[in-house]
Amino acid sequence: MSQLLEEILSQDNMILAYKKVKANRGTSGIDGIGVDEIDEYLRENWETIRDKIHRRKYKPQPVRRVEIPKPNGGVRNLGIPTVVDRIIEQAIVQKLTPIVEPYFSEHSYGFRPGRRAQQAVIELLEYFNDGYTYIVDIDLEKFFDNVPQDKLMTLVGRLIQDPDTESLIRKYLNAGVMVKGKYEETTKGTPQGGNLSPILSNIMLNELDKELETRGLNFVRYADDCVITVRSSAAANRVMHTITRWIEKKLGLKVNMTKTKVTKPGKLKYLGFGFWKDKEGWKARPHQESVKKFQREIKRWTKRKWSVDMTYRIQRLNWVIRGWINYFRIGSMKNTLVKIDGWIRTRMRIIIWKQWKVRAKRMWGLRKLGVPEWMVRQSVAFGDHYQAVAKTTGLRRITKEILAKRGLISCVDYYLNGTAVCRTARTVV
Repeated sequence: MSQLLEEILSQDNMILAYKKVKANRGTSGIDGIGVDEIDEYLRENWETIRDKIHRRKYKPQPVRRVEIPKPNGGVRNLGIPTVVDRIIEQAIVQKLTPIVEPYFSEHSYGFRPGRRAQQAVIELLEYFNDGYTYIVDIDLEKFFDNVPQDKLMTLVGRLIQDPDTESLIRKYLNAGVMVKGKYEETTKGTPQGGNLSPILSNIMLNELDKELETRGLNFVRYADDCVITVRSSAAANRVMHTITRWIEKKLGLKVNMTKTKVTKPGKLKYLGFGFWKDKEGWKARPHQESVKKFQREIKRWTKRKWSVDMTYRIQRLNWVIRGWINYFRIGSMKNTLVKIDGWIRTRMRIIIWKQWKVRAKRMWGLRKLGVPEWMVRQSVAFGDHYQAVAKTTGLRRITKEILAKRGLISCVDYYLNGTAVCRTARTVV
């Protein structure tokens, strides 16, 4: 057995892989064994599995097909490996990463240690502000489903130069997929959902990166999302056609020509960001579609018909807010968040009003907030007309400060300060 495969299967490396897979949780594969049951299974079977890998006799189980709806229609096919196979794949990735990383482009940001989507957006802004404002937006048609495996393994072989490890990786590519209880072979592609797919995709598309660098082009790539920036429309159209032909001829990938286009920054959506220009230059902000998606997620956790403890509701809502703002923090979005904050508070008031349920409890709650008696009676008169009562002066006494006291973070405060501002306030909710 090769030195690399020995390192992959070493105790320290396998324990690290095991811990990462356990931490990520995730669903079970076709064997039905989840992360909570994997300990016992490994105690009973790991030595046998390890021996089979040594002898090139190990056969990964087929992945379980899961279809994820896309926002614009269609589905994304995910392949869920068994927990055992996820651990082995993760162990491979841990040892392959330091081997292949030195070969990767500085303009590639997806699935790489110490790199993230925001860095790609920042580099893109630099190009725009340097005058490279004609964009070639390349769309690879179902990239993960269509990767030519022979071409991919040739590239893997060049980088790692280890037949034993190459053999194991190929077995994962050829493991097949279970679709509605029926086995389908996989002669192309690398299934999304597996731990190996991200690093294999970067090995494949690193060839594109090197070609773009050879041509002296400005570009950024995050996984299969690649944009090229040039100074003129003519140059953009020329690059689009020549690079498309190169991708299809040299890499054996299909370019979706209905989505691949030449565009301008103001019409581009990249990694969830949109772009706009003021007197200081080009800037990023959450794309309107990203804002709408954020609002849909907030709406999910602020449904008044959802009977759940308020503390739990606020906890989940805060997770959504923090996650979204942390991702888009480099963008300009104060005005957007001001509007969303107001909308969230309105929805929270409706939830509280519904929880108070009866007229007497509602009158008690409003009085506790210091609402004048005439205003109390005015608000109560609306009964269960939630949208109307939420706008009354009385219910608006459930202020930002009161909701903060209960634990709800302010989008604006979190965006500006990185933390929620909680002021001392009397609360009855």
